[in-house]
Amino acid sequence: MTRTADTILDLLAAGADNATAISAPGRAPLTYRALRTLVGETLQGLRGMGAGRNDRVAIVLPNGPEMAVGFLAAAAGCTAAPLNPAYRAEEFEFYLTDLDARLLLVETEKASPAIEVARRLRVPVVQLVPDRAGPAGTVTLTPAGGALSPAPAGAATPEDIALVLHTSGTTSRPKIVPLSQRNIWASARNVRTTLALTPEDRGLNVMPLFHIHGLIAGLLAPLSAGGEVFCTPGFDALHFFRWMDEAHPTWYTAVPTMHQTIVARAGKHAEVIRANPLRFIRSSSSALPPQVIGELEATFNVPVIESYGMTEAAHQMASNPLPPGVRKPGTVGVAAGPEVAIMDVDGDLLRPGKPGEIVIRGRNVTSGYQNNPKANAEAFTNGWFRTGDQGVMDDDGYISITGRLKEIINRGGEKISPREVDEVLMDHPAVRQVVTFAVPHDKLGEDVAAAVVLREGASATDRELREFAGKRLAPFKVPRTILFLEEIPKGATGKLQRIGLAQKLGLA
Repeated sequence: MTRTADTILDLLAAGADNATAISAPGRAPLTYRALRTLVGETLQGLRGMGAGRNDRVAIVLPNGPEMAVGFLAAAAGCTAAPLNPAYRAEEFEFYLTDLDARLLLVETEKASPAIEVARRLRVPVVQLVPDRAGPAGTVTLTPAGGALSPAPAGAATPEDIALVLHTSGTTSRPKIVPLSQRNIWASARNVRTTLALTPEDRGLNVMPLFHIHGLIAGLLAPLSAGGEVFCTPGFDALHFFRWMDEAHPTWYTAVPTMHQTIVARAGKHAEVIRANPLRFIRSSSSALPPQVIGELEATFNVPVIESYGMTEAAHQMASNPLPPGVRKPGTVGVAAGPEVAIMDVDGDLLRPGKPGEIVIRGRNVTSGYQNNPKANAEAFTNGWFRTGDQGVMDDDGYISITGRLKEIINRGGEKISPREVDEVLMDHPAVRQVVTFAVPHDKLGEDVAAAVVLREGASATDRELREFAGKRLAPFKVPRTILFLEEIPKGATGKLQRIGLAQKLGLA
């Protein structure tokens, strides 16, 4: 298969033939030579079933090495559209229709409502058949309903769309984000460079592979360095340290809720941590409280690298550097791939120290939402993409995010950053996790509430937490309502969600 620069196939060319590319719990490893052959054969199979360049292949597969191979094949020569396997039938109907899916790729052993929906929509279904006795990720394809004429052969170009993902759609209809081969190639290389990944590195991937974080940082960045990816079935706190002992990783990347769960269980697994020293830990997708950074670094005795990403940037935009670079807890670091600046409401770029909206531009940034001129007009200003995040850049170029513009609480005209309240409450010794959010108020419009999870064996009252916060926050920022929960509702990727939390908890 011809390799074209700035494409996913170009990324996969990095590994030595006999080096391990993909491994998984209890499975023999898959070498780079075998991976390249497998991706080529699987892509040829998709072509034979009707999926050509820029045709959407919807993927509904569980996390693991087979999902990794299925994604790589679809993205290498068609357009991969991975979907959360936990979706219900109504959600699959929306996404398959919105995507105009050419094929649906599912695992032969797994039942999914997506299959019946696809048949009703006349989307051909292709089964991915795992070879459990073979190396990790070994698969074949077989048609399971519907038929299309074979698509023309030919390698993808850098401008072809490799991946489409939907935005979360918390406050509006989800938007389709198309990411080109070049976008993906650039972002994977950005992460690789930031983390100084080498062929000797082995990443323990616990992130879902239907999300940009797992796809780029968990899978493509290490493969672009010729390193190894240990593909787990997804995050499981009960199995994390067992996988760590089996994989002998040099690093892992996760979202803050996962890190918090890991560090809470680490005391029982000190021997595993000592026997499997990491080089670093990475965090992204939402803010990691500085308190948790300190706990992780003390527990694993390695630097924790907090990064900043979003789907429209094909993941990474900024990152704290590895040592000997300076890490500044509470910031998301410096530009790490694209250009990053702070912009005011009039579209003018601001000097360091001046708060505004974080904007980006670069090779990893999408060229625009699909078929959505209104959203594109709002998102792009003078060639810069507006992230929707409010932040400030210091004199050294380090970026602090003060909040999502849509998440800022407007309490009778007083603007409150929920992240600021989070960080204060996290300093209380009884608090393990907190999310501050807006609740409706009949006179003020909005008021401040917080959902709190206490540490195991700890106790605190809402009055005690309000008094604690009141010593460091102006009175109008102190939560009027504090709810104690066993678990705070999370999104599909493990991120805590502020928007819509009041409704979920019956406060609106």
